[in-house]
Amino acid sequence: MIHFVLMISTQGKLRLAKFYSPFSTKEKEKAKRDLSNMVIGRNSKLCNFLEWNDYRILWRRYASLYIIAGIDKDDNELMSLEILHHFVETLDNHFNHVCELDLIFNFPKVYYLLDEVITAGELQESAKSAILREFNQQEGLIEQAESALQFAP
Repeated sequence: MIHFVLMISTQGKLRLAKFYSPFSTKEKEKAKRDLSNMVIGRNSKLCNFLEWNDYRILWRRYASLYIIAGIDKDDNELMSLEILHHFVETLDNHFNHVCELDLIFNFPKVYYLLDEVITAGELQESAKSAILREFNQQEGLIEQAESALQFAP
């Protein structure tokens, strides 16, 4: 099970945080701080897996962003990395070469796409086309509702 997903810039700025297990606010802040320091400060030639508290931490770097996940110690690390990569590919398909600014200015869409890929810490949908189709339908409904509100008396 994936317990949390974080996206952190190379400067240490948090861009996305989603927790699937109950953490107190203090524990969340500690996790964000500890993991950003551990991952950013780690040599790129070392492996992308760490042990932290009761979790196995894994991450992957995409341009100027680290995507970090905390999983159970007995989960398959490579499968979890593939799930993270699947999420990044979905973002890339939607935003046409996603960059950090897309995450900053469109964070509700990013969280929605993450929820379409991972629900309750498990892979929800593996087909990028199905995820994007559902997302586009949702966007269409939002646009219809906004246009209806504009013309309402």
